[in-house]
Amino acid sequence: MYVKICGLREPGHVATAVEAGADAIGFVMTRSPRRVTPERAAELAALVPEHVLTVGVFRGEDPETVRAAALASGVRAVQLHGTHPHGDFTALKDLGVTLIRAVAAQADLRCGAFDEDLLLVDAPHAGSGQPWDWAAVRGRATGRWLLAGGLAPGNVREAIEAADPWGVDVSSGLESAPGVKDPRLIEEFLRSVRG
Repeated sequence: MYVKICGLREPGHVATAVEAGADAIGFVMTRSPRRVTPERAAELAALVPEHVLTVGVFRGEDPETVRAAALASGVRAVQLHGTHPHGDFTALKDLGVTLIRAVAAQADLRCGAFDEDLLLVDAPHAGSGQPWDWAAVRGRATGRWLLAGGLAPGNVREAIEAADPWGVDVSSGLESAPGVKDPRLIEEFLRSVRG
C-alpha cells in the first residue's frame, strides 16, 4: 500500500515520515495552515532520499505559478487539487515530474484522464479532516489512485477495506493542532497501514 504523508513543515517530521516508511512526502505551497514557501520546501525536500517522492501541493494556482514554485523547490511531483482543467496538466507535462490530480469523489475518477500519473480522491469537503463515505468510490476509481479525506491511525484500515485504493494520503489526521504534525501519529499511521 502506497502512503503519502502531506503537509509537512519541520525537518524532524520529514525524518520521522521517511524512517517510518512513507512513499511520498507532500509540501503544501498554497493557501493552508500547512503552507510553506518554495524555499522552505526546497530545504525540506533536500532531506528526503531519492526513493521517496517529494510532492508540491497546489490548489487553484495557474500553471506558470506552479511551474516556478516546483522549479524553486526541486520537488519531484506536482499535485493539482480541485477543479484544474486538463490544460493545466498538459502545460506542466514538460517539467518531467510526476503529476497528481486531486479531486473530490464526484469527479472523473479514471487515473490518467487528465494525463496525470496518479489520482488522489478526496472528501467532498477537502481539508475538513472529516471521515466520509469511502465505500462510495470503490470500483469507480481506476488505476493508481490514493484515498484521502478524514484518514487517521484509528480508521485507515477501515477506509482501505471500504474503498480498496492503490494508496492512501493523510494530513490533518496526523496533527496535534492545525498545521502541527505529531511524530507519534505519523508512526502509528504507517504501522496501521502496513501492519
